[in-house]
Amino acid sequence: MRATRFPTRASGVADRMAGFMAHLRLNGLPAGLLEAETALRALERIAPTDPGEVRLALKAICATDADRRARFDELFDAYWLDAGRVRHRPAQAADSSKAAPRQTSHLTVAAAAESRGTADAPENSGDGEADMSGEGRLVASRLANLRKTDLRALATPEELAAAETIAFRLARAMRDRRSRRREAARRGAQLDLRRIARHSVARGGEPLVLLRKRRPDRPVHIVAMLDVSGSMTVYARVLLSFVRGLTSADSRTDAYLFHTRLVRISDALRDHDTLRAAGRMSMMAEGFGGGTRIGANLKAFNEQYARHGVGGRSVVLILSDGYDTDPPELIDAALARLQKRGCRIVWLNPLKGWKDYAPVARGMAAALPHLDLFAAAATLDDLAALEPVLAGL
Repeated sequence: MRATRFPTRASGVADRMAGFMAHLRLNGLPAGLLEAETALRALERIAPTDPGEVRLALKAICATDADRRARFDELFDAYWLDAGRVRHRPAQAADSSKAAPRQTSHLTVAAAAESRGTADAPENSGDGEADMSGEGRLVASRLANLRKTDLRALATPEELAAAETIAFRLARAMRDRRSRRREAARRGAQLDLRRIARHSVARGGEPLVLLRKRRPDRPVHIVAMLDVSGSMTVYARVLLSFVRGLTSADSRTDAYLFHTRLVRISDALRDHDTLRAAGRMSMMAEGFGGGTRIGANLKAFNEQYARHGVGGRSVVLILSDGYDTDPPELIDAALARLQKRGCRIVWLNPLKGWKDYAPVARGMAAALPHLDLFAAAATLDDLAALEPVLAGL
């Protein structure tokens, strides 16, 4: 097969095509193994370097009615052509780092935040002398204040960008630190020099026994579910960056968004091509900032995903304020069913950080009996406090 000029972050065309079929399924177009095999055979008979020919071939295979054909072009552009990698309006692209337009999806802005570089400026600007000056201390003080500030109080684009980057790094460091630890083992791959030296003292310094250590099993499998309904809008951008950090640090971490429907976003968050990730996320943003159906989405998660990805070593992390338009009995039944799989359920609620907050919302009250941890997520320090909890599971 001739080489394609499409961006390929996966190991080959077959992997990218499988990813495209998953992208179509997530956005309501039925596409599976048969369509993927047919598409790969079609690429052998056309010019795979011509996006126009590829678009027509894939549309004929995957869009079998008028409604699907109307949506296919947008989905194709978002996945293969990054939905705007060819910038026809460079002036707007240049201004995007200053402030996100009102009509721009919060998901798109959050997915692109890592590439802007604005959030890194306070930490990386200046040289060593500047760090020792009053300006360096001022920057450090501002970052410390930012970690303690309620996320709903972040008003400027600069503050939001900095908070997104800190949340991403917190989550990534949380997973990396836990996965690098090593433990004593009889047949470990690495010598434990510290224990060897300690035990050799009683033998005159001779290392007669070679003790070993190994990398422990991967940490618990995290399943993160983020509420992006209207009541969570002021927190969703930063929390999405936190979820993205979790997924980027551990390939087994699963991530979902929910509002009136449930969407799996793990693959989109791991896409290293920021523009393509932003395009894919924008396709999933339909319903962002609207109502929420927590009970129905938890039920859908149980039926579609939990039986394959949730077990005794799993932690289901729900980030939501608990406001639900479904009857509370739905949340109660869904969490009870999820609990039977032996997983731990952690609910992070931004409202819990508010003064005098009480979980009186019907959905939140119904969820409490099934939770292993109910904690706040109103500030970056609240998110950092999750690390010892995960380390102890």
